[in-house]
Amino acid sequence: MITDGVISDMVQTKEAVVNASSLPLSIIIVGVGPAEFDAMEELDGDEVRVSSRGRLAERDIVQFVPFRDYVDRSGNQVLSMARLAKDVLAEIPDQLLSFMKSRGVEPRPALSNSPLPELHRHI
Repeated sequence: MITDGVISDMVQTKEAVVNASSLPLSIIIVGVGPAEFDAMEELDGDEVRVSSRGRLAERDIVQFVPFRDYVDRSGNQVLSMARLAKDVLAEIPDQLLSFMKSRGVEPRPALSNSPLPELHRHI
């Protein structure tokens, strides 16, 4: 999601995040403009897990980054956008793992070293 930082329905938004935290879902928010993003930081849940009506989110599913932190004044936009992409996606692997662990999903064992079946060609 791209936002200017203004949330007019924070109670409902927090409830939606708490409800969604039990699903295989990640929410990425990019803040644009000069606004204060305190509400977005609260939704991010890095410091304190989001709660609604006394119920804590099962896991952190929100990643927030303010776009203004990635505007490179020297003109190297490629490097700036690469840093933005890296930071936007930084929490996704841990969010995926936390979902899988919460559901008891284990990685499959490594494939054995047995050779692949031979392919036969008829001439």
